Amino acid sequence: MAVDLDHGLSHQAAAARLARDGYNQLASAEPHGLLDIAIDVIREPMFLLLIACGTVYLLLGDRNEALMLLGFVFVIIAISFVQTRKTQRALEALRDLSSPRALVIRDGAQKRIPGREVVIGDLLVLVEGDRIPADAVLLSGMSMSVDESLLTGEAVAVRKLPVNVVPDHMGKPGGDDLPFLFSGTLVVQGKGLAQVLATGEGTALGAIGQALASVDQEPTRIQRETAVVVRCAAWAGLALSLLAALVYGLTRGDWLNGLLVGITFAMAVLPEEIPVVLTVFLGMGAWRIAQKQVLTRRIPAIEMLGAATVLCVDKTGTLTQNRMSLAWLFAGGRHLELNGNQGAALPEDFHALLEYGMLASHRDPFDPMELAINRTTLACLRGTEHIHANWSLVEEYPLSRDLLAMSRVWRSPDHAHFVIAAKGSPEAIFDLCHLDAGQTGALTAEVHRLATQGLRVLGVARAAFRQEPLPGIQHDFDFEFVGLLGLEDPIRESVPAAIRESHAAGMRVIMITGDYPATALNIAQQVGIATEGVVSGAELDAMDDVELQRRIQTVGVFCRTVPEQKLRLVDALKANGEIVAMTGDGVNDAPALKAAHIGIAMGARGTDVAREAADLVLLDDDFSSIVAAVRTGRRIFDNLKKAIAFLIGVHVPIVGLSLIPVVLGWPLLLLPVHILFLQLIIDPACSVVFEAEPDEHDSMRRPPRPPAAVLFDRGVVRLGLTQGLLLLGGLMALYLWAGHVGRGEQEVRALTFVAMILASLGLIFVNRSRSRTLLAVPGRRNHALWWVMAGAVLLLGLVLALPVLRSLFYFTLPQAGDLAVVLALVVVCVVAFEWLRRRAHVI
Repeated sequence: MAVDLDHGLSHQAAAARLARDGYNQLASAEPHGLLDIAIDVIREPMFLLLIACGTVYLLLGDRNEALMLLGFVFVIIAISFVQTRKTQRALEALRDLSSPRALVIRDGAQKRIPGREVVIGDLLVLVEGDRIPADAVLLSGMSMSVDESLLTGEAVAVRKLPVNVVPDHMGKPGGDDLPFLFSGTLVVQGKGLAQVLATGEGTALGAIGQALASVDQEPTRIQRETAVVVRCAAWAGLALSLLAALVYGLTRGDWLNGLLVGITFAMAVLPEEIPVVLTVFLGMGAWRIAQKQVLTRRIPAIEMLGAATVLCVDKTGTLTQNRMSLAWLFAGGRHLELNGNQGAALPEDFHALLEYGMLASHRDPFDPMELAINRTTLACLRGTEHIHANWSLVEEYPLSRDLLAMSRVWRSPDHAHFVIAAKGSPEAIFDLCHLDAGQTGALTAEVHRLATQGLRVLGVARAAFRQEPLPGIQHDFDFEFVGLLGLEDPIRESVPAAIRESHAAGMRVIMITGDYPATALNIAQQVGIATEGVVSGAELDAMDDVELQRRIQTVGVFCRTVPEQKLRLVDALKANGEIVAMTGDGVNDAPALKAAHIGIAMGARGTDVAREAADLVLLDDDFSSIVAAVRTGRRIFDNLKKAIAFLIGVHVPIVGLSLIPVVLGWPLLLLPVHILFLQLIIDPACSVVFEAEPDEHDSMRRPPRPPAAVLFDRGVVRLGLTQGLLLLGGLMALYLWAGHVGRGEQEVRALTFVAMILASLGLIFVNRSRSRTLLAVPGRRNHALWWVMAGAVLLLGLVLALPVLRSLFYFTLPQAGDLAVVLALVVVCVVAFEWLRRRAHVI
């Protein structure tokens, strides 16, 4: 299977192979269809209660009632299907986003695609931290080691060696110095180019049948809290239902109707909407956050977003545009400002600086700084003896925690000697060159001058070596200082406003960077990060935990840090009681991302290891997207509380009107058909209307939510109960008045039911907002609300207008004057609801 290593597959060939072989993914559970959802509904307690009601009506000889209840079953299945499919589509979109990304060569260019779109024959470009998306064979590489513990159980990474001839089939996992790379395994060192031999079910992982890349759906803290509430309410409802059935049977001697009363009461009390509300809110919440360019990998992160008190962010690419350009050169005691004119003639004094800067970088770089260095060098020195396209790379010494510099060893075509080029932090380069105190002081002043302009400063050095073997460490080379490179990375235009919004929302922003202190301070001032000084990585190492916990309360900039130090910062903030969101993109960032309450990985430039360790993935690497996600997280929690308050408020009169007539010996007001009609309003109102509500205008002008905050707090429960009791009182007053003026049983029932429906719609309106008045609420956009309102009013009108429906609901047509009384009562109730809401301040 010959593939051009420079060109890769063409777009047409890749599309044809994708159509032939299918997506590079493992088998997963099929989405729920109509039959699956119907089966799920049949298992629900509400459905079983409907079957019981239908059976009782058949025993009573009322076939029409039984058929009507069966019709309601299909309506409920339809509503459940719409809700489930809407949530499933959102989660399926998230799964597509969360599949590992792959860098491939197609049509002669590198292209990053979803891992599921990789096809047989694709050329994969792999670097440290990548999760290998398919089974492949290594064609070229340097110092590549792969963790294959997913397949072999062996914790030690294995070395990989490239081959010149592509084999016909894959070998077995495990063992050193083999060329085979397996789907799902992790590149822990080095880089390489590989050709795909198998995808999807044809991979070694597919044979085992493990499913990867799925959105976690473990029970969240809110779901656990709600499960307790639902369980308690269900048991209480069951007990009261049995009591109501006994009271009715004993007092009236009609046990069959007593059973019907008990079932009706159980339907009124059962809080079956709450699990649905949570599922829809969290599923749709993850989808809405994805629209803000933030992918939710773990659903509990949605709950924590509104409680975050500290955002720890990387500078490069998050606060800045990650579009490095070479702005200043310093060599031989001279400065040169490029001013974007990088194709102009370059003074001879600066040729070596660019030459060795490029030699110290990767030939096909991904790092923005190396891209800028290579781009400028080629623009200024192309066609000169300073460009060494025919030199071969022999060895590289990576950047380490102890030495923030990297060196690359090259061999010239004549094999006369080795040339070593190094670049890194100025301090590390000064150290490698063994400069004396005077030289170091003078160069440090130059570094500071460049850094105060917001430039990222790198030092460059060179060395030569004639004998083999090469030394084990960089310090054993005799380096000569060449010069300094000053790179600029403009801040993102949206960041200053986003940081101001974060401060207004009670969240601190801490910047963590590997930059020089003056550079970090300059960027912090540009974006508006408040800080009392700067703490360097070396100073951080010298602090004990107590001192760090004290300093981190006021310091907002940490510079010259390495990824491993992020974990200490997270632990210090957590010890101070903060709720921490931490960004990261590298393999070494994974522990800090795991330790943070909210780990946020970079989607554009991050490694698969960081993404898998994180709770959220920032798809565009933009800080303002984090703030937008926090705003959405606060909106979700706010709207959940509104839905809960409405649920409590609307259930109180349903329970009261089901129980009071039984206890007092009055004619029954609510029958199963009435409860089901109310469910047609309550279910979509909770799971669709409140979920679609915009965020409150002050959502980002109030402190973060306490991490221990609960949905069913005292304020929400009190508001729901008081609104519900007020409505129950109004309905009972209407019931008594209608009976007093001589209205018949069925007309009283109709008037009370109409008032309950209209007041429930008013309750939705009142609870839509906690910060706006009732008169201002209609201006808030919510298309779902108007569909629910129109549907409820239309159905209610049909029930009253059509004789066949009136008889099924046990109604007679109310008089126009009585309906006017009902409207007046509803207006009074809505005004009272609003007064109670404005006094409650539950959000």
